[in-house]
Amino acid sequence: MSDNNTPSLIDKFGRKISYLRISVTDRCDLRCVYCMSEDMTFMPRAKLLTLEEIARIAKQYVDLGVSKIRITGGEPLTRRNVIKLFNDLGEMPGLKDLTVTTNGTLLTKYAEDLKKAGVTRINVSLDTLRADRFKEITRIGDIQKTLDGIDAALAQNFQSVKLNAVIMKNHNDDEIIDLVNYVRDRGLDISFIEEMPLGDMGDHDRNQSYCSSDEVLRRIEEHYKLIPSTETTGGPSRYYRSADSESRIGFISPHSHNFCDDCNRVRMTAEGRLLLCLGQEHSMDLRALVRAHPTDDAILRQAIIDSLDLKPKGHDFDVTAKPIIMRHMSTTGG
Repeated sequence: MSDNNTPSLIDKFGRKISYLRISVTDRCDLRCVYCMSEDMTFMPRAKLLTLEEIARIAKQYVDLGVSKIRITGGEPLTRRNVIKLFNDLGEMPGLKDLTVTTNGTLLTKYAEDLKKAGVTRINVSLDTLRADRFKEITRIGDIQKTLDGIDAALAQNFQSVKLNAVIMKNHNDDEIIDLVNYVRDRGLDISFIEEMPLGDMGDHDRNQSYCSSDEVLRRIEEHYKLIPSTETTGGPSRYYRSADSESRIGFISPHSHNFCDDCNRVRMTAEGRLLLCLGQEHSMDLRALVRAHPTDDAILRQAIIDSLDLKPKGHDFDVTAKPIIMRHMSTTGG
């Protein structure tokens, strides 16, 4: 944890960086239509940061005041020996929140190990409760594996288990209330996410599928009275509660409610590219740095501090504009 003698990570717009998202792989056992193309070319394994390199970089961030780390992919639990990384991160003093975003298919195998490693919260990506539609959205998935994974996570009593649902018009917007009822019945939270324009999706037209958070909120309020909450989990979700449920309903709205002004996040891809903004291409190559200086953490730490000069004021998301950001969400870290 940072103290008075340790520089905090504050960018040129006065925003303090307290949250690091780390992708450990671009590979996944699903092929969701909004995340990657059906015929993906994945990074050669030699280009990936090793788990030890990831832990080394993460340690510098924690020492500089980052208190939350989220592990993402692709599907992070497909990375060989990834539990070792969770164990290493869980032992870092000053790290208060260690979380993972997963599609849930491997949670029946790993939920207990994640809990023992010190993971505090689990986010499961689930956009539909219908088996046929799940197969359509994921192209190859079996929904029962994800539903069983959610149950396995709930059995471990994490601080929270939350669903992330990307709502798309004419794809799954007719299931908004079904998803709300699902989390209310199980004491889960949920965040509804506006689709982000990352990567070329072939014949998937984001302009036609875009569904705003305001529209999702309007539909939920036809069934439940929602009360705005000031609660936060350190990310961009705006939360609501209803008086008759413990479940929080959140909205991540990069288009309709831009959250750049108080952005506290940076992202690192599986190949060690430090992205200062999800919707911009500004980046720093940390893989080259850690391999050029395998024992000099001072150089690495200074580079991390200097990287904030690259962090822009905001993203340029526009579902109607061309060109879009060409890297896929699976490469960025979902």
